[in-house]
Amino acid sequence: MSMRFCVLHISALCIAAGFAASPAHAQARVGEAAVVKNEVVRVMGSASSQISVGDGVLRDEIVRTGLDSAARLVMADSTNLSLGPSATIKLDRTVFNDEHTYRDIAIRLTTGAFRFVTGHSEKTAYKITTSVATIGVRGTILDILSQRGKTTVVLQEGASRVCATGGQCLELTQPGETAIITSTGGKATLQKTNNSPWTFAATCGAAAGLCTATNFADATPLPMIPPACCAGADHGQIHNTELYRIGRTHRVGLACAGTAAAITCIGAVAVVL
Repeated sequence: MSMRFCVLHISALCIAAGFAASPAHAQARVGEAAVVKNEVVRVMGSASSQISVGDGVLRDEIVRTGLDSAARLVMADSTNLSLGPSATIKLDRTVFNDEHTYRDIAIRLTTGAFRFVTGHSEKTAYKITTSVATIGVRGTILDILSQRGKTTVVLQEGASRVCATGGQCLELTQPGETAIITSTGGKATLQKTNNSPWTFAATCGAAAGLCTATNFADATPLPMIPPACCAGADHGQIHNTELYRIGRTHRVGLACAGTAAAITCIGAVAVVL
């Protein structure tokens, strides 16, 4: 097989990798799991599957924790979302400005205990909702407990605007200030207190690192298979027919029909050296 034919195959692989990593396609992956304890599953339609540390979190999917379980998700803009036991969250909407900031992100907390730490996006981009409240943030750490007909929002840092269903709103500006929203007979009421009956701090010990905010990590390298003509190429961690994607740059040693060459793939461009 000719050298040119082999290079064309590698180029096609590199172009495919670059296309998959382009912003239009990367938007589906909006974060990843940083902490997973016991049962933490993703729900897409009628199917569900276990989430492991490093797994991607996708737009429009539901994440659920089981009994004696917990998780921390890190979004692409380094927003950290900690989930306690028996918690359910849905990533309703995400619109990216670029790879690491959102123009619009909507998160629905269905039930359970949560800690929300804002990331690098403009604070007006965030919209958090529960069954009875809408929560806005401004450089904020919030503890949120979502229960049937009741939501408790505790400000730990920054500021937040909390609105009950129906439009009544209040501002949280000092650490410890708490909004309690209750709904009875379809009517929501909102009250403010400085003596919170609950905080997420009691849940922090449920898993190591659950309440430690971290920056978004790059995705784990994905395996790719080179064409048959290049089998046996060996360079660094490349063995037999496995070609590993390392960030956005790919450099492999290539032996094809007895001729040695090096190929560098940057984004969607393959360059023969």
